Amino acid sequence: MKNNDFENEDEILQEKLKQKDWNEIRTNDSWAIFKIMSEFVNGYESMARIGPCVSIFGSARTKPDNKYYLLAEKIAFNISKAGYGVITGGGPGIMEAGNKGAHHGGGTSVGLNIELPFEQHFNPYIDKDKNLNFDYFFVRKVMFVKYAQGFVVMPGGFGTLDELFEAVTLIQTKKIGKFPIILVGSEFWSGLIDWIKSVMIGKEHNASPEDMNLIKIVDTAEEVVEELDRFYKKYNLSPNF
Repeated sequence: MKNNDFENEDEILQEKLKQKDWNEIRTNDSWAIFKIMSEFVNGYESMARIGPCVSIFGSARTKPDNKYYLLAEKIAFNISKAGYGVITGGGPGIMEAGNKGAHHGGGTSVGLNIELPFEQHFNPYIDKDKNLNFDYFFVRKVMFVKYAQGFVVMPGGFGTLDELFEAVTLIQTKKIGKFPIILVGSEFWSGLIDWIKSVMIGKEHNASPEDMNLIKIVDTAEEVVEELDRFYKKYNLSPNF
């Protein structure tokens, strides 16, 4: 990290910690509420028209020649051919691969972008009327879950894990309806899943063994579509809440 990066981070931290008087706090919070409301309203109005979709998650850092980029593109293509739209975070890497596959498959291609200090810029494969921008992570995360009928989780970093565990938690606690959560890449995910089973559940009993039934690990694009179709033979497609 460069010296000016440390200086910028120090300035941001000092600004966050700076004491504000009550009027300043109240004014800032009041305007934030209106901004949050506007993001929800815009998101609901835009997303309600798109029909059944599957959210694809994964790293923004994955390069186009990476095997998981190519696999995500194929998965999205197959998903679109099966009649589902595709929702991604709208940025580069796996997100780009997802939108690209949906675009070439003639399906709905949605991008939920967020302003970040690095990595994020929208990719060119999003439908022009379905490219949404957010300032707040929590609003964006609601859109991912509310309008998706399944999660396809490719290898990724902390953001990908955040989305995965939030989806599992919401289903586990019955805050949303059950929908398929499909992890792609047994080589990448098996260590995490083994730890959850042996330590978190087996040793510490911090979750129920039945919770693992919410998650399916696959390695091919064909398996992803099979899992989605198998699940929705039993259920009608509808928003989750």
